[in-house]
Amino acid sequence: MEQDYRLLLSGGIVMWPLFLCGVISVAVTIERLLAIGVTVGDNRRLIRDVELLIAGNKFDEALRVCEERPGRAAALLASGLKVHNLSRVTIERNMEEYALKQTPIMMERLSVLDTIITVAPLLGLLGTVTGMIKAFNVVGNAELRHPMGVTGGVAEALIATSAGLAIAILTLPAYNFLTERVKEDVSEMEWRATQVMNMLTRKRS
Repeated sequence: MEQDYRLLLSGGIVMWPLFLCGVISVAVTIERLLAIGVTVGDNRRLIRDVELLIAGNKFDEALRVCEERPGRAAALLASGLKVHNLSRVTIERNMEEYALKQTPIMMERLSVLDTIITVAPLLGLLGTVTGMIKAFNVVGNAELRHPMGVTGGVAEALIATSAGLAIAILTLPAYNFLTERVKEDVSEMEWRATQVMNMLTRKRS
């Protein structure tokens, strides 16, 4: 463990911001997984229950079912059922308002991961440049009595680059997964909202 620690420190001062990027990446990924993943519910069963209740003119019970179920889709349907007796445009706007409010909440801090994916390799490249500068300074010395100075500079360059690439590579799949998950949740809300609107339209006709 101590040897690994010394190896990382040999990457130079750039290793500290890289370490910070790694910690932030892990923290944001875990927080977003919990925030987005915890809202998932059984929407197929929810729609089936709501459809039966609407068919039986039990709008209050349908609203209560939506409010008791977890997930943003259920909350979206609840926002529409609260004004089910108003015009179609009002119902749609009510659900649209909820969806527009939730989308940026789901996207929170994903830009941090996107920034880390870009910045981490650049920090690694900066470590490469500083390490090579140290190596060439030693080589440029007229009396090269310490060859370890050359290898130390090269090692600093390679370690910093490797760390920056590793952080970016590990963060990229997490960012893509979370982004796709948000898109799926938004599509799910739009789909379920359309289903409920069709139910209400058929009921009125």
